[in-house]
Amino acid sequence: MFRRNARGWAHSLFASKRTQKGGSSRPTRSFTSKSYTPQVSAPVISFGTAMATTAAALVGFSFSKDTIKNEHISEEVVVSEFVPGNVPKGLQAEAPLRSLGSVYASVPELSPEMPMREKMEILLKFYQKEIIAGIEQADSSGKKFLVDEWTRGSGGGGGITRVFQDGIVFEKGGVNFSAIHGKLPPAAALRMRANHKELVIPESGELPFYACGLSLVIHPRHYLAPSVHLNYRYFETRKEDGSVQSWWFGGGQDLSPMYFDEHDAIHFHRLLKDVCDYHDPTYYSRFKKWADEYFFIKFRGEARGIGGIFFDDLNDKDPELIFKFVGDGLSRFLPSYLPAVRRSYEVKNRPMPTPEEGKFWQGLRRGRYVEFNLAVDRGTQFGLQTPGSRVESILMTLPKTASWEYNYHPEPGTLEAETVEVLKNARDYV
Repeated sequence: MFRRNARGWAHSLFASKRTQKGGSSRPTRSFTSKSYTPQVSAPVISFGTAMATTAAALVGFSFSKDTIKNEHISEEVVVSEFVPGNVPKGLQAEAPLRSLGSVYASVPELSPEMPMREKMEILLKFYQKEIIAGIEQADSSGKKFLVDEWTRGSGGGGGITRVFQDGIVFEKGGVNFSAIHGKLPPAAALRMRANHKELVIPESGELPFYACGLSLVIHPRHYLAPSVHLNYRYFETRKEDGSVQSWWFGGGQDLSPMYFDEHDAIHFHRLLKDVCDYHDPTYYSRFKKWADEYFFIKFRGEARGIGGIFFDDLNDKDPELIFKFVGDGLSRFLPSYLPAVRRSYEVKNRPMPTPEEGKFWQGLRRGRYVEFNLAVDRGTQFGLQTPGSRVESILMTLPKTASWEYNYHPEPGTLEAETVEVLKNARDYV
């Protein structure tokens, strides 16, 4: 019986290997997705209502011939759901592709005369609803996102947290809107001025600000389906009289595959490039490079995923032009992502991992996702350091489960090794 204990050591009655350098590699197994009986317990960390770090409880997955069961949450997933060709009904529909430059036609509540902060709130709430509807339909379970409306203390704004969990297609996801205002503490204000030299900080050291954003992360259940992240935001600093001192936009979207699929990568990047090229021919090359650099985990020497676009502090054009760019980027989320999830269920023309192998590797890749979000991501750090911020909404980006194995290295020539090679070396897809 093949088993992994909490220390990550592999013991198996099947043939097992270790690299010559002392690192571990996944044991070689001869069974297929249709006929296997080994029991597996991998070191898995579950993230619930608070930040879980190395002190989190270790839980396990057990695999049998008929089900994959997470013993920590008493959840069963029928293995037949991972059988190639069994595409959930809701995933079979095509997401609509809106015309570029049609933000005002797409969102009737918008008007060009509105203040930018009002327009951004309307735009982000509109796409929060549309994306949620698309994910619920694709999941095919009839489950709905949980709604958690919250307010920030002292009248400092609030938001709408929408969380999805334990569906047929999607294991966990969140689509969060927030619009907050208040005063940044002196330390945060000084850090912000490092990138905005024009900022004038009052004598008190506290900087009045306004920020709104839509942030989402989706973690599918299928080990061949990629996780995805999107964030678009607008930020203002204000003078003491309440007028706008400075403003900028930020955001982007990126894809994190468990197993690299070139078709998915090309499709995802193609739609983002179309948006960028429509608004500025320099955008895609600039923002793609920015994403490759930003989503790189330096201490691992590899990227979180295959990138996409990323930009921050964008204020070099009329704000109306950047607003329209953001609107078009949001319109491309569902049509750029859902096809990749659908293809994970389709029949492949090359050997693919068994459910056991796939779930083990998915746990490790999710571990990298956690490492980036907690140790690297500026947005997470800004949110956790902002007084009155909502920790639950910030940490909803973490997957429901993730795992770590000491000094693990995939065997050369495997799909896992191919994926790592892609993540270590950024490439062009379109």
